[in-house]
Amino acid sequence: MNLSRVVHVAVGVIVGKDGAIFIAKRPDKTHQGGLWEFPGGKVEQGETLFDALRRELREELDIDVLATEPLIKIRHDYGDKIVLLDVHKVTQFSGEPKGNEGQPVVWVAPENLSEYEFPAANRPIIAAIHLPSRLLITGEFQDMRDFSMHLENAFKNGLKLVQLRIKNVDTLNSCVALASDLCKQYSAKLLVNTDPKEFAKIHFGKDQPGLYLNSANLLRCDVRPVAKDILLGASCHNQKEIEHAQKVGVDFICVSPVLGTQSHPGQHAIGWDVFETFVETATIPVFALGGMKETDLSVAKARGAQGIAAISEWW
Repeated sequence: MNLSRVVHVAVGVIVGKDGAIFIAKRPDKTHQGGLWEFPGGKVEQGETLFDALRRELREELDIDVLATEPLIKIRHDYGDKIVLLDVHKVTQFSGEPKGNEGQPVVWVAPENLSEYEFPAANRPIIAAIHLPSRLLITGEFQDMRDFSMHLENAFKNGLKLVQLRIKNVDTLNSCVALASDLCKQYSAKLLVNTDPKEFAKIHFGKDQPGLYLNSANLLRCDVRPVAKDILLGASCHNQKEIEHAQKVGVDFICVSPVLGTQSHPGQHAIGWDVFETFVETATIPVFALGGMKETDLSVAKARGAQGIAAISEWW
């Protein structure tokens, strides 16, 4: 990669008090003109990302950034240049954002962002906005009452995304129905870890869950196995699987094992440094999986991850 062609850009996802997201329209004569974007600009030499974001948003929108948190890093090759988008969620700011440079601006509910046309490099940002930072993977349970108790406790503790990983098909069908009801009650999202053919056979009712592919099921897919409006995740363990996941068109991946786990004691952990290199090559949100604790969330985010996935920490 020619590093001289890489443009480092600080991007701000500005979140209002009601949860709406602030976006602006690019001038027609600029690169990717006429499309909507999350505001920001180039990081100047010797400038920290926070300082760059604060400067750019003050110039563009007349607001002062007070606090941010990492959301996602994306490298995108446009052909004529490579852009590294260093995206942070702006959680606190003073002032009321406006188009200081005459650009059209609008507040948009997160679920309506798909109605606006963004540059290709911005699409993973939208995926990251829709995803929480914690992904629960279901563990063992004695019966349906025990399953319900575990899941509801997780939701009460703030979990908003759950992956059902249950091998027995009959048990899976029963758990899907129960989990769907609980997810609706707690405004959480549900993923079913299964083969795409089995997924198509499950009766979901009105609330359609997402599909999660283990690495074996992922590699058997040549194209995206579900519609674009159905959340699709996958497990990856190496660069080849990450590239295949992106080719298939998954919405996010879990990379594992980052740290050692009791469930897979003989499996070699890749560690945080290797995990970060995988994240840097990915163009979709990445969760860290394997030995994760709540205290690892800030570490994962600092490495560019969407967040962490775990079983025992929350189950």
